[in-house]
Amino acid sequence: MREKSPRTEFSMKVVRAIRKIPRGRVATYGQIAALSGNGRAARGVAWILHSSSDAHRLPWHRVIGSRGRISLPRGRGFEEQRRRLAAEGVAVGRSGSIDLDVSQWQPRGTLPAAFRAYERALK
Repeated sequence: MREKSPRTEFSMKVVRAIRKIPRGRVATYGQIAALSGNGRAARGVAWILHSSSDAHRLPWHRVIGSRGRISLPRGRGFEEQRRRLAAEGVAVGRSGSIDLDVSQWQPRGTLPAAFRAYERALK
């Protein structure tokens, strides 16, 4: 039996974390990376979303930038993400801004050390 590579294991954790984001809530790329065990892998989360959203039927639109903004450029996904979030009741400003104090998902239960460190860094 082949062992899973760390990259594959991380990817699977990212997919599971994104699937847990409830309707009407958002998470940041860094938050998903931290929940998946590597708080420094926000760009890896973006790559996984880009390459696997359709295959895994992920709610990609619920993942946003760390500053509470839609990261996709206008004409390349911005409008679709804004529309989907608004349809779920997330208030999105004209510039793609989202109030994280209101809409950010707060996972419950036992959390990885990387996520606890991520939360401490935000304070």
